[in-house]
This record gives sequence, structure tokens and C-alpha cells, in this order.
Amino acid sequence: MTTKRQQALDTASSLIHGDRTRYGPPKVNFQRIADRWSQILRVDIEPWQVCLMMADLKIARLCEGYTDDSPIDIIGYAALMAELAPERGGG
Repeated sequence: MTTKRQQALDTASSLIHGDRTRYGPPKVNFQRIADRWSQILRVDIEPWQVCLMMADLKIARLCEGYTDDSPIDIIGYAALMAELAPERGGG
């Protein structure tokens, strides 16, 4: 039997490796967003920070009530953040 958590992980994975690739490779797409936000805000935004802010947007929306897609999107943004974040030592 598949758990709800496994279903959420599987769905998020299928989205970030499938349907969402229509926006281009994550590195390119999130850099494009970071560049635009950096111009608007006049601060340097990194692609991994775009993932962080998009996940935070989903969390803020949850304050109005639970929706099934929110945790899936948060999982997807977290996975992409892990991929786009600069390598750092430590744990």
C-alpha cells in the first residue's frame, strides 16, 4: 500500500521531471526569474532563493485553508532548491 507521503513525493517528482519542464531547465528558468526579481527589488536574488520564496508563497496560501496541491508544490520547490543551491560544507 502506498502512503499519502509517498504519493505526494511521487507526484512532485513527476511534475518537476515532466510537465514543469515545459518552462525550460530549472537552472535556466529559475535564473530568469531571479534576474527579473533582482531588477524589481534592486537586490541580488539567486535561483535557489526563488524556490524558497515560491515555497513560502504556497505556505502563505495554506493560511486560508488546505489544498492538496500545496504540499506537492512545496516538495517540488524544495527539491529544486536542493539542486540549485550552491555547494557548501557542513550538514
